[in-house]
Amino acid sequence: MIRHRPFGSEHPYAVTGDQRVPPLPVDGETCELRVRASASVTSIVCEWSGPAGVETWPLLAPSTSSADDVAGDGGHLAAAQARSLADRSFWSVTTPPLAAGATYRYRFVATLSSGAVRRTRWFSVTAGAWSSAGGRLDVGGDRLVPGSVEWLTGPEGPRRVRFALRLAPDEHVVGFGERYDAVDQRGRTLDAVVFEQYKAQGAHGRTYLPMPFALVIGASGAWGLHVRTARRTWYDVGATTPDRLVVEADLDSDDALSVGVYTGTPASVVQQFVAEVGRPEPLPDWVFRLWASGNEWNTQARVMAELDAHRQHDIPVGALVIEAWSDESTFTAFRDARYEVNEDGAPHRLADFAFPADGAWPDPRGMVDELHSRDVRVLLWQIPLLKMRPHPRGQQAADVRAAVAGGYVVTEADGRPYRNRGWWFPLALMPDLSSEKAREWWTSKRRYLVEELGIDGFKTDGGEHAWGRDLVHGGGVLRGLAGNNRFPVEYARAYGDLLRSAGKAPVTFSRAGFTGSQAHGAFWAGDEDSTWSGFRSAVVAGVTAGACGIVYWGWDLAGFSGEVPDAELYLRAAAASAFMPIMQYHSEFNHHRTPARDRTPWNVADQTGDERVLPVFRRFAHLRERLVEYLSSSAAAAVAGGAPLMRGLFFDHPGDPAAWSVADRQFLLGDDLLVAPVLSPGASTWDVYLPAGSWVDVWTGAPVEGGRTVTRPAPIDEVPVYCRASAWPTLSEVFADLPG
Repeated sequence: MIRHRPFGSEHPYAVTGDQRVPPLPVDGETCELRVRASASVTSIVCEWSGPAGVETWPLLAPSTSSADDVAGDGGHLAAAQARSLADRSFWSVTTPPLAAGATYRYRFVATLSSGAVRRTRWFSVTAGAWSSAGGRLDVGGDRLVPGSVEWLTGPEGPRRVRFALRLAPDEHVVGFGERYDAVDQRGRTLDAVVFEQYKAQGAHGRTYLPMPFALVIGASGAWGLHVRTARRTWYDVGATTPDRLVVEADLDSDDALSVGVYTGTPASVVQQFVAEVGRPEPLPDWVFRLWASGNEWNTQARVMAELDAHRQHDIPVGALVIEAWSDESTFTAFRDARYEVNEDGAPHRLADFAFPADGAWPDPRGMVDELHSRDVRVLLWQIPLLKMRPHPRGQQAADVRAAVAGGYVVTEADGRPYRNRGWWFPLALMPDLSSEKAREWWTSKRRYLVEELGIDGFKTDGGEHAWGRDLVHGGGVLRGLAGNNRFPVEYARAYGDLLRSAGKAPVTFSRAGFTGSQAHGAFWAGDEDSTWSGFRSAVVAGVTAGACGIVYWGWDLAGFSGEVPDAELYLRAAAASAFMPIMQYHSEFNHHRTPARDRTPWNVADQTGDERVLPVFRRFAHLRERLVEYLSSSAAAAVAGGAPLMRGLFFDHPGDPAAWSVADRQFLLGDDLLVAPVLSPGASTWDVYLPAGSWVDVWTGAPVEGGRTVTRPAPIDEVPVYCRASAWPTLSEVFADLPG
């Protein structure tokens, strides 16, 4: 009838029509109290009780909240997001300014068209106040600005703390997880909370993979900041006060915060950080080969046709990601498979399934064996949710019952199962993957895929679905915001452990993450349109992810959503991706409409009519095969304690101011290759900054002295890449006599 939730949906960046705004006010602030009501409600009043006594206020009739970030194009996910963010009507009233120390109570009384009256329960609200006392802050080193520490405290205790660290005039600030807007965050404000920003990440400053860690580099050396919390943090990186990095952290009923400060070279600072939060581990060489994927490859026949096409066009591929393989309900059974429901939610084995000869997947085991015989590894798509729309039936219903009864799901504070509040798979239940017993149950249902079908890895998609300060994770060990940000780390960990237990390498391919994700598999930059701006953002994302210790990283080359990219964008993106840790293409589901939107080189060639696409892509795919040994040894060095695999020039040349002028568009791959992707359309030449030293143009073999910017031709079948002269005798064969 009427609904008011003080914290609303707890969307990190938007308010809803049923919440209090702000939910936790500060001394002197007013609150807007919002209520949603059914159409039968004709009026609502608020009964307000405070130090001045009881007052009654009428609520304003329904108005419209702003629909932030509505995206209406670009496939089925964009449509779902737009629907979830559409304007909604709500009733509202604004309180007078609230005073710290006072407790206010309020409720709503609605009158229906029938004349009946309905009342909500009483709610309470208190204003917090900032002061110099309130908790315990431990900051390593001597960077803390004296007198800058402030605590936001309410009657229940500290709510937040903020403090400032000194920034020298020449210092650059990199990190905070994977970022899309800029490598150097100095002069900007941002936060660190796991969030699913569907497309245009660079424009919004939001990320799937944040971390409360920053690498600060200046002429006198480097240092790192690690806020040791999984709760939400905010940063003003010299935007308000140029010589201060101001940090604000949510305390979530805790009165203490520890901040680590590391010093040394840029590489050693990152290594000190990952030594504390979790080191990456070596992954097998096949992860460095080309990955192929398309969301509409939803039958065995289609999958094999696409892999046959790779062979037909002489485009070597090392990994296949099958997204649309499952029943889209359990995410454990192949679509069209026949089997008996395990009413207790117990796992199935391969022998439990019958695969119809005329079904979508007539012989999954035979398909995987055939792909393995072609030296292609297979990953299956996953989502960490139990879908509740449409209403569960069959095995899905049994799994839901078992998960709830067994305590395997994330819950609200009152013990009710949490229902996903995001726009993707709304109202779904979430497995509590911070709990050992829940991890075991969840992964046991997928074990046959690894042990009996031979699956080599999982695309661990999603992971950003936990919203709410009262959520309970880990069987009560983790609560609220800390558990929400930790969820994608535990998600990838669970699947990695499953693979290890079956004798496989822990190859997971995740979009979301947080501090600690460094130790769990590979990552990609998330969902993006096929645009030049998306391309530029991806380069930034790779450099910033590397600066936080992520070794295995890639993106959907040339974007995965919207119209098929033109030939120039596609080939420039393929060229850049050939020199990134993970090279893969993928395309979004488009309801099988024509023309097809697959990002395969043959489909792009067909759709664009450009004869260059296939031979040029083939050239880069073969080059990628030759780079595997270099990539593998460079990754091993990074894992063992060296500099990140994909990194900004400033890691190796921290004292070179010019390295920062190209930080958003150039990078090093390993110790010996400098890559300068062509990031603008229509370029016939491209400027490349070469740090001091001797370099070799890998396409011509010409020696070039560094310490300057050079301009080289930019044909479509080349990407500006330079090799350190000392490594050229070893690497020269990689670039010789490539097919075209």
